[in-house]
Amino acid sequence: GFDARDQLVIGDARGAVLELAHPLVDRFDLSNLRYLFSGAAPLGGEITRALQARLPLTVRQGYGMTELSPVSHYTPADGERSGKVGLLVPSTEMRIVDPATGADVGEGEAGEVWIRGPQAMNGYLNNPAATAQTIDADDWLHTGDIGVVDAEGYLEIVDRLKELIKVKAFQVAPAELEALLLKHPKIADAAVFGVPNADLGEEVKAVVQLMPGVEPSVETVAELMAFCVDHLSRQKCPRSIDFEAELPRLPTGKLYKRTLRDRYWGDGQSRIV
Repeated sequence: GFDARDQLVIGDARGAVLELAHPLVDRFDLSNLRYLFSGAAPLGGEITRALQARLPLTVRQGYGMTELSPVSHYTPADGERSGKVGLLVPSTEMRIVDPATGADVGEGEAGEVWIRGPQAMNGYLNNPAATAQTIDADDWLHTGDIGVVDAEGYLEIVDRLKELIKVKAFQVAPAELEALLLKHPKIADAAVFGVPNADLGEEVKAVVQLMPGVEPSVETVAELMAFCVDHLSRQKCPRSIDFEAELPRLPTGKLYKRTLRDRYWGDGQSRIV
């Protein structure tokens, strides 16, 4: 919604795509709008730059979760970096950890984001087992998000740990493919996840919501497949694409992939919440 002064808040990349594509945007005078704030899910650098090219504003991101009351990172004024969620807030520490080894990774390498600070929760109410899975003995909160930190200390969120697709020896990040699909002019929304494959372990599945007026067809699937192959390596591309009239989302705007993924895995099999 609109702030009383000069800020527009969107949910995530899907909201940004709608801002870019919707013809209603051109019917309003947005010259007084100066900032757009995005949360709930990563907003990639290319979409950020496209938004700023269309609208007279600066895009700013932050990062957090309910368990962090609710933030650990924020972008300072005049410190925006396309596709990045910002710097650590005061009195807060962070580690980027290899999920397989528990060792810290280097600058520019992807790993799970661990946070420690006064805003971190003490635990889940009446659920010590879940608390022990999230907060370790040294009070590090394991976010479950995969991130990369650059030389300036800016964090980029690239995916969720539980959502990584295991295609033989490769781990495919759904967010990368989702961001690519959202760049296609026929796609309004996209969800990517792994489904069972007897030979590969998992294969990449995409479920997309088309722009108004675009009809699902075999030709559209072929067009989207070719678009993915042109931009990504083969193991990161979907082996199949399905269409939905509207993708399920939580009130926060976050994609609710579990309802989609459970169709292929069955009850109790999904790793996605």
